[in-house]
Amino acid sequence: MRLVLDCDTGIDDALALAYLSSLDHVQLEAVTSTPGNVDAEQVAVNNRALLALCGNPDIPVLIGEREPLEIPLVTTPETHGPQGVGYATLPEPADPMPTDFDAIDYWIEAARGNPGELTVLLTAPLTNFALALRREPRLPWLLRKVVIMGGAFYYQGNTTPTAEWNTHVDPHAAKEVFAAYKAAAEQGLDSSKLPIVCSLDTTERFEMQPDFLTKLSIEAGCAEPEIVQASDPEGTLSKSSNPLVRYLSDALRFYFEFHRQYDQGYIAHVHDFFAAGVAAGTLDYETRPATVDVETDSPLLFGTTVADFRGLWGKPANAQVVVANNPEAGFAELVQRLGALARKLNENS
Repeated sequence: MRLVLDCDTGIDDALALAYLSSLDHVQLEAVTSTPGNVDAEQVAVNNRALLALCGNPDIPVLIGEREPLEIPLVTTPETHGPQGVGYATLPEPADPMPTDFDAIDYWIEAARGNPGELTVLLTAPLTNFALALRREPRLPWLLRKVVIMGGAFYYQGNTTPTAEWNTHVDPHAAKEVFAAYKAAAEQGLDSSKLPIVCSLDTTERFEMQPDFLTKLSIEAGCAEPEIVQASDPEGTLSKSSNPLVRYLSDALRFYFEFHRQYDQGYIAHVHDFFAAGVAAGTLDYETRPATVDVETDSPLLFGTTVADFRGLWGKPANAQVVVANNPEAGFAELVQRLGALARKLNENS
């Protein structure tokens, strides 16, 4: 599977990127960086450093747009830390990042040159994808599959009472993307090409507990199991000898602490891992077709996603919305794959 990831790394984006790096059947073509959790430059630094850690330093990391389409960028250091990956740190790659190729140009050229072959996973605001669709309206036909992590339908938002983070950062972009797919559906786009939307309704079912890191360290063959507990002082850093386990532990500890501050318990919602599993075809899920739109005018409901599952608007479906998944099986898959990658990296170091 040839896959392009667009992300705003981000703790759960980092988990998703590490997971994709562990899959033998997934060929990461490029990682494009969108502003969201942090600014685009920091996203790119995070992506390059993590790819290097995972043994993939040569995968292109590209930047497209630096700001949302119509509103100022708002980042979220309280959720993901000032650099986007909690307490985790990695050295910046020594080689400078190429700046002569734009992420949006890359998407368009790659899709035109490889029709029907590329899967696109979008775990960030949809800014870059909206701009790519403006310049190449045939993208819905050219891409093999599109998976979007974003939105909330019959579920509380995590940014406002009704709006999910990715959509709220750039609701105008999300509205454009769904409008483009509605137009494509009216022109006969096959339903299998509609974007698969992983909203909070199902991503928040992926509620990670701290013992995940203990299981991961055991699977990775660490001499000492990784123990992360709610009673630990905030900011406690991992002492694991395995660099991937240490990185993920330091990132996820910040996420556990954030969720506790908002009275959700010492847990972490790992939205983007689930979306990565959907894109990679490794996790089970069910979808329902819907017509999706985004509110961009109302101050009260700004960034809210709305899904018409019953055809009340009389418009064609422009998305397949995930309505069921299996978190228990998903976490077992994640432990196995990341454990194997961590063990391999340790053996090769």
